[in-house]
Amino acid sequence: MTEPSVAEARDAILSRIAAAAIAAFRSPEDVALVAVSKQQPDDKINAMLAAGQRLFGENRVQEAQARWRERRATVPHLRLRLVGPLQSNKADDAVALFDAIDSLDRPKLAAALANAAQKLGRCPDVLIQVNTGEEPQKAGVSPEEADAFVKAAREVYGLTVGGLMCIPPVDEPPAPHFALLAKIAKRNDLRELSMGMSEDFETAIRFGATQVRIGSALFGSRGSAEISKT
Repeated sequence: MTEPSVAEARDAILSRIAAAAIAAFRSPEDVALVAVSKQQPDDKINAMLAAGQRLFGENRVQEAQARWRERRATVPHLRLRLVGPLQSNKADDAVALFDAIDSLDRPKLAAALANAAQKLGRCPDVLIQVNTGEEPQKAGVSPEEADAFVKAAREVYGLTVGGLMCIPPVDEPPAPHFALLAKIAKRNDLRELSMGMSEDFETAIRFGATQVRIGSALFGSRGSAEISKT
């Protein structure tokens, strides 16, 4: 069976986003499609840009620099989000490149981002990653620590916290995790919810996702179990 083109896959995902939003009595325009472009070849990136996609997510700073630094100058309205873990020593590079950093998860990184923003004169939007499943191998603040960390990120470090992000455990139903993230966001007056990937984004939209992070369903399989979860 022939794999759909990148443009066809994007159209199909946008249609599914719209249907899920309407079913949840929401406007499709309230849900942004973040195309996760990590490890993708140039031909697929260029095809996605030609299809009209302008919002992309990347996992690693160095890989994103190689992919997007030159395109920044030629692609109007391009927006980049860092959706993967960030080392504190990469904060300057991340602030210089990305429009948003969606994986803030510890005070040391908050301080590094604040210092980089002051140094570079630009402050990307920030999402705080919550480890809703409290998995020891996964980044993110615990749900119990989330309120205090949101307050510190705003008041101590002066960051613009737009919302929250989560990645539910792969072996559990995602809905309770999405509901928990939405509850934490509501009590902290946060609008943005980055949740939902290729396998569960429609469920995430039902629970209020404002951004869904789609990789394999847009670009096709990349031959890795880890990548196929994006």
